Amino acid sequence: MLDIYTIIFLALAVFIFVRLRSVLGQRTGRERPPYDPYSRDTARPPQPAPEGKVVPLPERNGPPPVAAGPVEVEVPAFRWEGVAAEGSATAAALDEIARIEPDFDAKHFLTGARAAYEMIVTAFAAGDRRQLKDLLAKDVFDGFVSAIADRESRKETMESRFVSIESADLQDVTVRGTNAQLTVRFVSKLISVTRGPDGAVVDGSPDTVADVTDVWTFARDLGTRDPNWKLVATEAAQ
Repeated sequence: MLDIYTIIFLALAVFIFVRLRSVLGQRTGRERPPYDPYSRDTARPPQPAPEGKVVPLPERNGPPPVAAGPVEVEVPAFRWEGVAAEGSATAAALDEIARIEPDFDAKHFLTGARAAYEMIVTAFAAGDRRQLKDLLAKDVFDGFVSAIADRESRKETMESRFVSIESADLQDVTVRGTNAQLTVRFVSKLISVTRGPDGAVVDGSPDTVADVTDVWTFARDLGTRDPNWKLVATEAAQ
């Protein structure tokens, strides 16, 4: 006969067996074998990735990726455009000036040369030695002063008035060491007249506009504190 303890243990064993069966299920013979990642059998489809972690890949037979358009590279403008021809000796000399003084601006120089040209011609006619001294190199200043003194000795007076400065073009640039010389060709329209002691016209005309072409050379020592260019040579072009 079974005692009470044996009956209790058997009941407990049956209870545990029933609970395990309900949790683990029963084998039916249709279960899939365990997936072997190294197996050659490719019949098993890959498991779907968890939602939100899918990374789409391009299809093998899809359209090819669109190639990006050509990249436009901005070509820097020629620094001396409108002043000197690219690749010319003048452009190379300007590059040398800019190497010593990076802030050098050729167009700004030509604007200053126009102003200096008008000031010098007007000061010479008026006999203004003081203004000429600040604008001319010593030997040129001496030549201008000599011409003024000669005119004054004859008691003649001179009047010059610009109608316009048609152009001021850079004709030549020379750099020797730190000394730079820039030659400018001026084309202008000028009214100029010289009168004798009695006021009679001895040269020029107060009513005639003359076409005048001058070739002047300005010089300066680069890299110094003095920013002024001075006239070092003059030539009346034909």
